[in-house]
Amino acid sequence: MNAPADHLTEMLRGLRLDGVDYSRCQLAAPWGVAYPQSREACFHFISRGSCWLKTPEGEWLELQDGDAVLLPQGGDHVLASSPEVVASPPCNCRVREAYGNVFDVEGGGSGEHMLVFTGRMTFNVDLDHPLLRLMPDMMRMSDFMANEPGIPHLLEAMGREVAMDRVGAGGILARLADVLAAAIIRAWVERGCGAAKGWVAAARCPQIGKVLAAIHAHPERDYTVESLAELMGASRSGFAERFAEVVGETPARYVAQVRMHQARQWLARDKLRIAVVAQRLGYESEASFSRAFKRVTGQAPSQVRAAGETQPTGMFTPMATAAE
Repeated sequence: MNAPADHLTEMLRGLRLDGVDYSRCQLAAPWGVAYPQSREACFHFISRGSCWLKTPEGEWLELQDGDAVLLPQGGDHVLASSPEVVASPPCNCRVREAYGNVFDVEGGGSGEHMLVFTGRMTFNVDLDHPLLRLMPDMMRMSDFMANEPGIPHLLEAMGREVAMDRVGAGGILARLADVLAAAIIRAWVERGCGAAKGWVAAARCPQIGKVLAAIHAHPERDYTVESLAELMGASRSGFAERFAEVVGETPARYVAQVRMHQARQWLARDKLRIAVVAQRLGYESEASFSRAFKRVTGQAPSQVRAAGETQPTGMFTPMATAAE
């Protein structure tokens, strides 16, 4: 008998890191840096010493040697040698490009030194993706290490690659980051974190998970409630009721959100013409697609295409500064 399909793998298959930049930050107390809200995920790994993190909710947490945190939604936060230090925007740091997408950063005062690896990760989806909408502002690696024993080894491997300055380290770091992000998300889902409804609950439901995997894999298809019910192996009414119970919204609305999320990517990132996007999604006219897009997103396709996609700022821009 075949093992049940891994629907979480199917849904994560479409979630990738388009870009990763790293900074190797050697900081001396007192120091403090404020990281503003960003459309990139932010990652910090304490390799030597300790520091304090002010979370997007305003809570201070002490991070020790070996700790790591991921802020998947790029929420504003602060890293500092102590909560008493006044954090500053980047201005007086010393930056050197070590190789590829890795930068050396030095800053702070003349006190105790510490070493932190910081990364900016750009996902291939925007913050409106159903998965990213449900993820918490911050994930601490220690919360997952018991159930995901590979995470410490991935962190150690990333630290070694950054430290050794070897040829090809940038590419290896990008792949390790991909695996690390997937491992963190998997551990979060498997532990039942997050809301009782929505993407997380659906990923743990074999029947609904199969349907969501298909929608995310092929958002361009013209799904109907009947075709999705057939995929699940249920009646139309039974499927619709079960889907709404688990996901928290109707199948039609969820499909529309995923399709328009894909349309946003084609328009903003790939700069496809509106008529081409409309055709790909099976609309009879550009006008009918535009109406549907605005109804779901609140914006006209022309606005999204003209605005384009916010580009990564680079790892070396929001780095440590000398404390005042």
